[in-house]
Amino acid sequence: MITAFIIGCEIGFWLFVLAGLFSRYILRMKKLGAWLLFCTPVVDLALLIATIIDLRSGKEATFIHGLAAIYIGVSIAFGHRMIQWADQRFAYLFAKGPEPTKKPKYGAEHARYERIGWLHHFLAWVVGCVLLLGVIWMVQDAGKTEALVKVIRVWSLVLGIDFLISFSYTLFPRKSKETL
Repeated sequence: MITAFIIGCEIGFWLFVLAGLFSRYILRMKKLGAWLLFCTPVVDLALLIATIIDLRSGKEATFIHGLAAIYIGVSIAFGHRMIQWADQRFAYLFAKGPEPTKKPKYGAEHARYERIGWLHHFLAWVVGCVLLLGVIWMVQDAGKTEALVKVIRVWSLVLGIDFLISFSYTLFPRKSKETL
């Protein structure tokens, strides 16, 4: 049940984004478009409530419950960036907007881009871990929440690896083929 709800929330997030952009650029209804884009956090709230209800019913926490926290953390940390990415492309395709900016591929700009990406990942990790720790505290049964502790451990490892990769570009900037 919760797995389907997480998938539904991901679909719902993008439906709100597309509906907001469609309203803004195709229908020229900027207020409706802004309202639909503003509704994307409602999806996160619905997922949080559904996860809490599922766990409060006495179910043992699984990786899927941890995935809900990851989804919410990523949505909060990267949501604005994802919507901005989609907005640039929609404006370019349907409203004669400027060509979307491309991410830098080389040098100091690329290193900065990667560091900022890691900081967003760190924010997602903080939000997700706070939610996971809150659920662990709320359930008060280590046996039922062991999977959530594992999610925190694995995500922490992934965050550490991402740190090493992202910040390596600061020490060893990627160079274009022309400069080699």
